[in-house]
Order: sequence, then structure tokens, then C-alpha cells
Amino acid sequence: MLGFKKRTFHGGAHPPEGKQYTEKKPIEKMPAPEQVVIPLQQHIGAPAEPLVKAGDLVKIGDRLSEPKGFVSVPVHASVSGKVVKVTEMPHPLGKKVLSVIIQNDGEDALSDAIQPDEKYMDLSPDEMKKKIQMAGIAGMGGATFPTHVKLSPPAEKPIDTLIINGAECEPYLTADHRTMLEFPEDILAGVKIIQKILGVKKTYFAIEKNKPDAIKKMREATRNDSTIEVVALKVKYPQGAEKQLIKAITNREVPTGGLPMDVGCLVQNVGTTRAIYEALAKGKPLYERVSTITGPGINEPKNLIVRIGTLFKDVIEYCGGYKEDVSKLIMGGPMMGLAQYTDEVPVIKGTSGILLLTEKYMQVADPMPCIGCNRCVDTCPMHLVPTTLAEFADFKRYEEAEKWGIMDCIECGTCTFVCPAKRHLLQSIRFGKYEINLQKRKAS
Repeated sequence: MLGFKKRTFHGGAHPPEGKQYTEKKPIEKMPAPEQVVIPLQQHIGAPAEPLVKAGDLVKIGDRLSEPKGFVSVPVHASVSGKVVKVTEMPHPLGKKVLSVIIQNDGEDALSDAIQPDEKYMDLSPDEMKKKIQMAGIAGMGGATFPTHVKLSPPAEKPIDTLIINGAECEPYLTADHRTMLEFPEDILAGVKIIQKILGVKKTYFAIEKNKPDAIKKMREATRNDSTIEVVALKVKYPQGAEKQLIKAITNREVPTGGLPMDVGCLVQNVGTTRAIYEALAKGKPLYERVSTITGPGINEPKNLIVRIGTLFKDVIEYCGGYKEDVSKLIMGGPMMGLAQYTDEVPVIKGTSGILLLTEKYMQVADPMPCIGCNRCVDTCPMHLVPTTLAEFADFKRYEEAEKWGIMDCIECGTCTFVCPAKRHLLQSIRFGKYEINLQKRKAS
């Protein structure tokens, strides 16, 4: 049995959960929209290049782009029909991105490339990773890091511990929760694939205690598998962050500037794990995902399987539309999500949820000077000094910000949440990180 069950990570907070809107809602399959807008950039790394042009006919699962470089994955058609155009369109990350617009012909015709493989476990690890890459799989917890890259640690950094992340600590979101309840066997099959690729002997399922039904379901599913242990974790945000999960479960600490592989660990989201299974066993590329549509500003909160490229406005309309007093649209949750300036942006691989908040939940106070209470320091899960980092960023003192560890910030937003002076700490730190990365790119 696990020896560190009483351990946790430094800091953290307890924002209102908001899970009640959808945690009891089974996953529904949303009908395909009349038109989809599929960005070619839905992952961290090199953008993929288009393989189609206006007028081309495509089927579901057809590859629309060619990955460029190792850290890159393709995107696939999520409907069958005609390519209207390939042009720049609004993206949930706040900029315009080259995208493929497809008019749905309503036939839902599948690509000839989608072929099940009953003997997928006979594939070599390299063959498995190549299929994962060409299926377009990137981290579905929101980070969107290409999965095949994550599964390719250097030989000098072997992985001995696999952690399947079902914590879903972000308020309001329940997509992973419902996936564990409704597709446990798919997830476990995905675990077996990852175990073979990495040669891992020990796997932990990490689930927060506020999901007792998921804990029970996964324990039942793994009861005859000695390589897997389901760990019920303390409910504390950001429990689902990689470095915090590793600390809570193994008591190992990822070094500053390091990665989980530096301490022999790999963390994989449950949705991504299921997508790995579907890619190898069913030949299914990542053209749809489970997403939570929720919050006090939506008429009918739901957990949906949504086609990649479906516009937010179409998803919201399917869920009964906006309530009259809605004031904020967010991709993801309230802590780490990204506010949107329009609902004419598409669902992408990293769209774990769409959150709609009303005026009641948006009581934003004007920031005041720091009162020196130290709460941001006490709650920072990365042992940083957020108020100092924010000041460095605000005054463009980027070299000093780097020395104080600004690049180690995981952007969880805990500092902003607990700040009694209502200072915009995360926003300043995020801007500082952006500027530092921009300067490094220009210098390279």
C-alpha cells in the first residue's frame, strides 16, 4: 500500500467547487453542427501545415494537416463534407490561427483510415507512439502537450511511476469525473498501453475525495490488477497539477526548472488515457472530446461529447442558451481558464469546459496596495513569492523576476484568489512570463 497517503503539497486553497451543476449529469453526445472551424494549432509545439484546400471533400477522421517536427501533431476532420476555406479564424487562446472550415454534409461518413486493430497490444512501443502522434493526441487536461513526446523520455531518465490524473481539482469541471464513471474499461486499456510504452511497473490513479463514486468505480475496475492503486486525495486546489500530484503521491519533488521525468514520474490525464486506447484499438483520431458546459449563466448545464471545431455559440445554444444576466464566458474553469471576448471560437483539444458566470459571481473589486499579509506566499504551491514576482513584472524587471523563480509559476491563480487586497497577481506574473519567453525567442 502507498506509504504517503497523509502527505500533501505545500500551500493550496479551497475555492467553491461548483461541481453540483453537472457532476450527476451523464455524458451526452452533441449532434454535429452544420459547420466546424478546426484550428491547425491545438497543441504546444510546432504548428502543423495544411493538407487540404477549399473545395476538397473530407470524411470524419481524415487528416487535415501534416505535423512539422517531433513536437507537433496533426488535426483531423470532425465532420464529413466540403472544405469551405483555409483561413485565419479566432482561436480560444485569443489570437487568429490558420483554420480549416468544413461544411457538414450530414452523412457522418468515416475515413477509410479508421480501422480497428484487435492486436494493438502486439505493437512495439515505437509503433504505438507513432500511432498516438498521427491520431493527433495532445494533453486533454488543458496543457495540450503532444502525448507521444511525453511518452518518449530520454534513456537516462527512465520512468518507474505512472500517475493517472483524475483529480479534476478545477472548480465546476466534471468531464474527467464522468469519464471515469462511464468509461473505466477504456481508461484501464489506455493505462496498459502506457505501461507497455514506458515499461512501468507501478501506476497510481489519483482522484480527489469529493468524487467517491469515481473512486469506488476505479477500485472495482482495478481490484484484480496489482500494478494499479487508486489513491483518494485530499480536496485541495491545485491538487491536479503535475508537480503537486507527484509530491502528494510519491513524496518526490520535481526540481526547479525540471520535469516529472526528472524524478522518474509521468502524469497522464484520464481523458488523454482514454483517447490513447481509442487511437490504437479503434483507429480513432482525436476529433471529439468530453467537455463540461456549466455555470450559473447557462440554462441547461451538461457534460457533452463535442466535435472538435464546434463553435462555442453552437454548444451554448444546444445547452439551452445564455441566461439573461450572464457576464463572463471562460474556456476551462474559473481558476486557470481563459476568458473569451467572443463565442465564435471553436472547441479545441484542450477545451475541458465552457463556463458561464453571471454578475453575482463577478464581483470584481479594484486592487489596493499590498498589505504584506503573506497569504499569497503561504498558499503558493510552488514556494514562490507572488507579490514580489508581480511587482517585478509590472516594472519590467524581468531578469530579477527570473532569479526569483517566475518561470516556475504554474499559473494556478491561488495567489490572486486569496489576496485580500484583490491584486491581479496572476495576470502580472503571466504577462511577465510571456515577455521573458518573447525576449528569449528574439535572442535565439
